[in-house]
Amino acid sequence: MTSGHELGRAFHACRAHFIAALAFSLGINLLYLALPIYMLQVYDRVLNSGSIPTLAMLTLACLIALATLAALDIVRARVLVRSGLRLDSLLSARVLAAMIERAAHVGATERGQVLRDLDAFRQIATGPSVHAVFDAPWAPIYVAIIFLIHPLLGMLSLVCAAVLLLLAFYNEYALKRSFAAGNEFAARSHATIEASLRNAEVIQALGMLGSLTRRWLADRVSILALQAGAGDRNASITGAIKFSRLFMQALMLGFGAYLVIDRSITAGAMFAGTIILGRALQPVEQLVGAWRQLLTARDSLARVARLLHESPPPAARMSLPRPRGKVAVENLVYVVPGIKRPVLHGINFGLEPGEALGVIGPTAAGKSTLARMLMGVRRPSAGSVRVDGAEVASWNRDEFGAHAGYLPQDIELFSGTVAQNICRFGEASSEAILAAAEKAGAHDMILGLPQGYETQIGEFGAHLSGGQRQRVALARALFGSPAFVVLDEPNSNLDGEGEAALVTCLRRLREDGTTVIIISHRIAVLNDVDRILQLRAGTMEAFGPRRDVLNRMRQVHVMDGARATMARAQEGDS
Repeated sequence: MTSGHELGRAFHACRAHFIAALAFSLGINLLYLALPIYMLQVYDRVLNSGSIPTLAMLTLACLIALATLAALDIVRARVLVRSGLRLDSLLSARVLAAMIERAAHVGATERGQVLRDLDAFRQIATGPSVHAVFDAPWAPIYVAIIFLIHPLLGMLSLVCAAVLLLLAFYNEYALKRSFAAGNEFAARSHATIEASLRNAEVIQALGMLGSLTRRWLADRVSILALQAGAGDRNASITGAIKFSRLFMQALMLGFGAYLVIDRSITAGAMFAGTIILGRALQPVEQLVGAWRQLLTARDSLARVARLLHESPPPAARMSLPRPRGKVAVENLVYVVPGIKRPVLHGINFGLEPGEALGVIGPTAAGKSTLARMLMGVRRPSAGSVRVDGAEVASWNRDEFGAHAGYLPQDIELFSGTVAQNICRFGEASSEAILAAAEKAGAHDMILGLPQGYETQIGEFGAHLSGGQRQRVALARALFGSPAFVVLDEPNSNLDGEGEAALVTCLRRLREDGTTVIIISHRIAVLNDVDRILQLRAGTMEAFGPRRDVLNRMRQVHVMDGARATMARAQEGDS
């Protein structure tokens, strides 16, 4: 399903609200004729007849019509607000899912920008600014009514409407580029602020505040300059349109007076035509006044559509049974878009259910990328990753997550209790949460927290130490007794007690028949693995039984040491 179809379906689901708003707009614009009709009758009938009862009845009818107009305007506003709520309920979850998927697969950094875009579009498209859009189609009807009063007045009103429309189109042309550039700078500025808040400690510790502030202010000055320039142009054009509308109404009144003197129309028709012209031109003036907001809404909707297009909804997939944990990686290649050198290339290995694999290698060898590929977080550029014969990417993500455990290198916990984080914010029994914590060796540590499992950990786990966060995240990875577990540097923040608990946890996983892949720089944690995969520069340097690979590494290390000793000796002889 394309983004256009998704947005089209969402707007189609709100069609009842839009049809109702159009119907109310019809009633509102018809009732606007009450005032010119009232004036026409007063000037042409009441003043000539001197009838007080006729004046009273006309005034009462005008009062009822205007009260009904005001009521319809209120109802239309409420209907549009409800359409915004309906649109949000249809798109917000989908946009959030697309943002998370894009951030996971591509590493995008928009953060909450597209959700803010959706909110901005909803607020503008269902707020007062859009009322002029619903009223604008009725302007030709008002012009046609003026033609009925007198053809010359109709021609004049047509010329007036054309002038205002030309000014409106010029306004759009003059502001389009400025607003687009301003929005781009604003998005970058928001991203800088978010990154700064996430890394406030580093900024304070390393004295980076001044340089980051200067960088942010440079973007902000650009934003303000663009916005000021666009605002000045918009104000100038808005002023010109307001002057034109008022002058055209005065011109209509003066030309109408000429026709009255010429006895072509009555005085009542003169005033009625002037009022109707003002109503015909009012939506155009309102549209120009709200042009900045309407451009913002259009650009926001375009960004939402682009995100939905780049992250289409997953196709419906048949549920697969719980995997046994057989892993097969075949000719795996991963290339980051825009970078020629592959991060991973030609990776081939297989694991039987219940086997444990240790992945080692220097920094930037591609270990964490391999972990993401094994979990389906990143899609392969070529090759495949299969669990029990099924492509990891073909699994329903919710179902796969229930059977798999993942501990990333960068620990991310969520605001809530320890128990909520362990059970992945789903519905779970206390027994299941306790079982995961005990298997991870984190139960006693959690009981030592101020409120135990009900301890609020704060945003990103701010109330916990690095080691505590890692142990809670390990319990989260083991929740539900997964058949397949990937642990990326699970001991990077652990002390001796935590590392001993991790070793015990790995033994329990093997006893339970869980397939485990553990990435670590510390060989001691890999004492109980069956096989070791050694990566270097994204390629396989070695793969095989643990003892064989470690012996080979020792031999290589000894040979490298001997070569270095000989080289130093030769340098000494020379």
